[in-house]
Amino acid sequence: MVTVSRRFLWIAALLGSLLMSPAVLAQQKPRARALGVPFDGTPGELDAITDVKGVEVGHVTLISGEGKLEVGKGPVRTGVTAILPRGKVSADPVFAGWFSLNGNGEVTGTTWIEESGFLEGPMMITNTHSVGTVRDATIAWRLKRNLMNQPWALPVVAETWDGFLNDSNGFHVKDKHVVEALEGAKSGAVAEGNVGGGTGMTCFEFKGGIGTASRLLTKEQGGYTVGVLVQANFGVRHQLRIAGVPVGEEIKEGTFRPKEMGSIIVVVATDAPLLPHQLKRLARRVSLGLARVGSVAGNGSGDIFVAFSTANAGAAKPDKEAQLAMLPNDKMTPLFEGTVQATEEAIVNALIAAETMTGRDGNKAVALPHEQLRAVLKKYNRLVEKK
Repeated sequence: MVTVSRRFLWIAALLGSLLMSPAVLAQQKPRARALGVPFDGTPGELDAITDVKGVEVGHVTLISGEGKLEVGKGPVRTGVTAILPRGKVSADPVFAGWFSLNGNGEVTGTTWIEESGFLEGPMMITNTHSVGTVRDATIAWRLKRNLMNQPWALPVVAETWDGFLNDSNGFHVKDKHVVEALEGAKSGAVAEGNVGGGTGMTCFEFKGGIGTASRLLTKEQGGYTVGVLVQANFGVRHQLRIAGVPVGEEIKEGTFRPKEMGSIIVVVATDAPLLPHQLKRLARRVSLGLARVGSVAGNGSGDIFVAFSTANAGAAKPDKEAQLAMLPNDKMTPLFEGTVQATEEAIVNALIAAETMTGRDGNKAVALPHEQLRAVLKKYNRLVEKK
């Protein structure tokens, strides 16, 4: 009888852990389309950056403590997110390009992307004061796995500031958390909202965080996929537009900022055979997706975007000439359009997935209320009714 009880408890614990896994939670949470938000374009199967074959995403979320801020103790509302273009087992760099819409932010390693045209290793996202830790831990992880392309490493680590909710000067992201995010990275559904680097972020004075979306081009357009992942932490309420509707002017509860500030990091992935200069062009189009939701890229905002292509495997081999494929520039417009559309949807998905959070000193960021959003969309004849 004791053996049966132990076995039962073990199975229950296992099922519980599976049900609470990020992939399952990602599938359980409602997304913007399910709430009736209309979007242009055709999403991939997952409507996520992981629709681009080979791309893996991992999160580590750190939440502890409440009440008055004690630097070094908390409250803690932060984390780290890892995006691996070719997964955990490949050291093969990908062609990449980057663009800064407004540079009040940090993405390490971008000078080498600009110079070499390659993203070597994972793309990491965290909070502003944890960039150094994440950078160093990423190097150590690559060394241990023998995933170095040169005798040195220049990791690409991006940040947005979570100090409204988090003890940002407490340096709570540790090496072990970075390794956990990298080792836990997977394909499939991506958890959104209060997860990973987006844990303590706010967006348009609602709770923000991680969001993702994708677009699938038609066979005539090449059949390529473009996927986007955002860490959304920008904007003031009155700016917010969803599906062209002035949602921020209609839902005014819970505002806390006297002026625009914050940042957004956007990662764009595609399987289209693009070269670095073309990927920079793709990264620039993220700006138009931000404009669709109301961003003005204010002075206090770090709006920085990285785009990469998983095509042209082996292009970085140092000992032989590479035979490359390149999409003609005249055929890039559908990718531009898909990037704009996926960026818009990823930001809205971040808002939809995020849940109300109270952090340091009782500071509170409220979630975008789903039913109020539906009512506002209906008022402007933009709601897609559920079938």
